[in-house]
Amino acid sequence: MSSDSDLKSALAGAIVPGMDHPLRDVGKVLRAEIDGAQAKVELELDFPAATCIAEYEAFFADIAAGVLGGGGVDMTVTSRIKAHGVQKTLKPLENVSNIIAIASGKGGVGKSTTAANLALALAQDGARVGVLDADIYGPSQPLMFGVSGQRPTSDDGETMNPLIGHDVQIMSIGFLTDADQPMVWRGPMVTSALNQLLTQTRWDNLDYLIVDMPPGTGDIQLTLSQQVPVSGAVIVTTPQDIALLDARKGLQMFRKVSIPVLGIIENMSTHICSKCGLEESIFGSGGGEKMAADFEVELLGQLPLDIRIREQTDSGTPTVVANPQGAHAQSYRQIARRMAARLAIRGKDYSKLFPKIVVENTG
Repeated sequence: MSSDSDLKSALAGAIVPGMDHPLRDVGKVLRAEIDGAQAKVELELDFPAATCIAEYEAFFADIAAGVLGGGGVDMTVTSRIKAHGVQKTLKPLENVSNIIAIASGKGGVGKSTTAANLALALAQDGARVGVLDADIYGPSQPLMFGVSGQRPTSDDGETMNPLIGHDVQIMSIGFLTDADQPMVWRGPMVTSALNQLLTQTRWDNLDYLIVDMPPGTGDIQLTLSQQVPVSGAVIVTTPQDIALLDARKGLQMFRKVSIPVLGIIENMSTHICSKCGLEESIFGSGGGEKMAADFEVELLGQLPLDIRIREQTDSGTPTVVANPQGAHAQSYRQIARRMAARLAIRGKDYSKLFPKIVVENTG
């Protein structure tokens, strides 16, 4: 006869569907009790999963039923997102649990489109999400979220309220400048502007702040990586050799500043013909997989080059919102969950749980 510990062990060791990690790494068993032929199970995931909770409950119920040898299972799966550690030299941002940088070694690989859809995917799965458009020279998130031309408000004259697009909090230099006016700024001005956008925005209790980083690995990117308290980074690349070469530099940059790389996203993996539906690897194939293997990081997913993704994003309703049940939206949600799960494996941030200690000289 199976015991409660047998049930708990089986559940904790089960590989979470689509995650490649056991439950014990990305969540926990809160309750696993057997009463005769019945079992009461409560599981908690460390990543958002509202759109697939039913799938997870059915999966783990089958495992519990197998341990019981039949009988009924009362299964409940919930999510609770925790704050994770940042660079040792920096403090976490107030009202923001986790900052994830979305970066690329070069421009033109679909980084901003990917960042927008990942943010929306996390929001659809139940997380509180914000987007910081850190691409000062070419801000695109206002257009992608359908809020271009708007201006942030201020309640106190010192801080700004983020704009809201599709239930996501957004801040961008694009809200504060003329869309046709080029940003003729040197590096220090750019990093100063970004720090102000980051710290003077009144983020409202975010689980995740997605930072759409400027492309490249120069002084600006390095400075931002050293000044922004980042919990993890994701590298977006295409299978093309030249893109992979630059993506490798981006990955190494984050490692040099002690920011964990959560994984690689291979964008434009294949081209889908809008006329006949033919799928071709016009930029090559296998590049993202090889890079992930070389650096021992996870390939979070592969996305196609499809005109519909571009059209939907340019219209201010990215794919995850425009067609939430479509295959592309499901891919973005799966990648977002894998990204959040990789972050869940990283060390937690306990700094907010302890009181501040003040030493005073009373002599």
